[in-house]
Amino acid sequence: MSTITTKDGTQIFYKDWGTGPVVTFSHGWPLNADAWDTQLFFLAQNGFRVVAHDRRGHGRSSQPTSGNDMNGYADDLAAVIEALDLKDATLVGHSTGGGEVARYIGRYGTERVSKAVLIAAVPPIMVQSDANPEGLPIQVFDKLRSDLTKDPSQFYRDLATPFYGANRPGAKVSQGMLDQFWLWSMQAGLLNAHASIKAFSETDFTEDLKKFDIPTLVLHGEDDQIVPVKDSARKSAKLIKGAKEVYYPGAPHGLTATHQDQVNADLLSFLGKAQVSSNAA
Repeated sequence: MSTITTKDGTQIFYKDWGTGPVVTFSHGWPLNADAWDTQLFFLAQNGFRVVAHDRRGHGRSSQPTSGNDMNGYADDLAAVIEALDLKDATLVGHSTGGGEVARYIGRYGTERVSKAVLIAAVPPIMVQSDANPEGLPIQVFDKLRSDLTKDPSQFYRDLATPFYGANRPGAKVSQGMLDQFWLWSMQAGLLNAHASIKAFSETDFTEDLKKFDIPTLVLHGEDDQIVPVKDSARKSAKLIKGAKEVYYPGAPHGLTATHQDQVNADLLSFLGKAQVSSNAA
């Protein structure tokens, strides 16, 4: 397998397809890089080099006790970018991966980055507080932790339904799509998946978003039952100078799968044509 080893000895699996301008992909919780395969394949076929890694504790990467927080995730993304010497990269993040991208820019800046894309992303902050009264109550995340530890397999089967909006009238979500969510989720370590709930729900990315100084696309489904659009994308777009906003009416959290053709087209439009947009490796 293709892996890099971080400073704390964690092995991070990655896939690296195609040649041309670089696009990196950070996946959502509790999945892995395979969740991006339709986007990776599409962009590789359109002249881009695409790199996606499994977050620590997920998929084929190591399952360490430490580093299961946004700083650790951002440092792992930085380790992949540096090990592969990626330059002028577009960073794409879905859900928790959007937080990873935001924290990477907050910690490392944009020296190696040309653009960013936040898809159904968790920033600026999910949990409810006096400063964020529109957020989700902490009890929502406490229940996630409780249900996860009681019966992980059933928990993931149940979560797949709202993730892809399969509980909505007229939804066309295949059993295969639901099954692959379960398969990917079951590859995450329980300790790591549990710790990640705190990471994606309680981390405040406000200051990270203010540091974005590159073209940024904010893309979100308006019927997202996992990361409500009103308290995420719409707020993030106000914090990122010049952000371009795209909203899909009726689309769920897992829109990279349910609306893959539309997402692929919007990504390609934002990236521009490979042969004229790159001086990247």
